[in-house]
Amino acid sequence: MKTMKAVCIYSYGGPEVLTYEDAPRPHPGEGEVLVRIHAAGINPVDWKIREGQLKEMLHHTLPLVLGWDVSGVVETLGTGVHRLRVGDEVYSRPDIFRDGAYAEFIVIKEAEVALKPKSVDHLHAAVLPLAGLTAWQTLFDAAGLAAGQRVLIHAAAGGVGHIAVQLAKWKGAHVIGTAAARNHDFLRQLGVDQMVDYDTERFEEVVQPVDVVLDTMGGDIQTRSWKVVKRGGILVSVASPPSAELATAHGAQQAFVFTQPNAAQLAEIAKLVDAEKLKAVVETTLALSDATRGQELSQRGHQRGKIVLRVV
Repeated sequence: MKTMKAVCIYSYGGPEVLTYEDAPRPHPGEGEVLVRIHAAGINPVDWKIREGQLKEMLHHTLPLVLGWDVSGVVETLGTGVHRLRVGDEVYSRPDIFRDGAYAEFIVIKEAEVALKPKSVDHLHAAVLPLAGLTAWQTLFDAAGLAAGQRVLIHAAAGGVGHIAVQLAKWKGAHVIGTAAARNHDFLRQLGVDQMVDYDTERFEEVVQPVDVVLDTMGGDIQTRSWKVVKRGGILVSVASPPSAELATAHGAQQAFVFTQPNAAQLAEIAKLVDAEKLKAVVETTLALSDATRGQELSQRGHQRGKIVLRVV
């Protein structure tokens, strides 16, 4: 096989620039593996890249295969690969500077790949890496969340939010989540201690000071969040860098996290999934050829859990 089906972009723009086509099948180099993709998750970063919002930061060369959430099976080993074997079921948040996972095959560095959780299928494994690593790196690496602390998670029912809720509860934190009323029962099942209906309540008026705010929204939500960060606390964002000046004015800290590949953290996340401490929620499953619809749904927002493309 010299070609594979893939979804590429040749220019930046709206969903119409996504092209489902035959593309060259990649080959692994030194320290890399070729993965036969079974499922690929859709994330907001995908359509932000498609629109060109991140081109000054990422400097992609077009055409580009989108999608950086993947679960599949190791097909071929490059030279110098020692940890993985052909036939291993794996998952990854691969290097975002390279071609992604809206395809039948992807080449990934071995250092970015972990064995997928054994207790879930590829569809559910595929939506864990980016959201899982984002939640882990914001809550634990950046914020240092500890047992007994209070954390406010914005858009708690979303892709990152629902994973962050579970990781925070596993750590022993008191979790407050903002979400539409229709998602409150869902979040209670995940362990949220206090719900805020963002359609009818202003969170800064009903939430007591917290140690950590996880901002997934940016803009006005981020600015208003300073009102609930206690002195010595931290506002960590995945949407946009928080203001250092506002952090100083509130006697708090700030951090911006752009999620990085990390196989060791993925291995820990897999253990939590297999121990039934963490679960991924898939709201919508589509064919690879329906990636355009998937991105439209993601861009519309208000998803519960994740959107995933079934490749095999």
